[in-house]
Amino acid sequence: MKNKLKVFRAMKEITQKELAKELSVTRQSIVSIENGKYDPSLKLAFKIAIFFDVQIEEVFTFEE
Repeated sequence: MKNKLKVFRAMKEITQKELAKELSVTRQSIVSIENGKYDPSLKLAFKIAIFFDVQIEEVFTFEE
């Protein structure tokens, strides 16, 4: 799954650590998601979309 998490984080000017704290996950989780090494759970994906006030599809796109 591709994502634009890094882009949205940069637009909001927050660090990986700050985002991790807001979402109650580790900074390493944010790094892994941004690098495409980890696909978040559906619950976490929704939390991310809600945090940035966007539709989930704006952050995450499915690729086979």
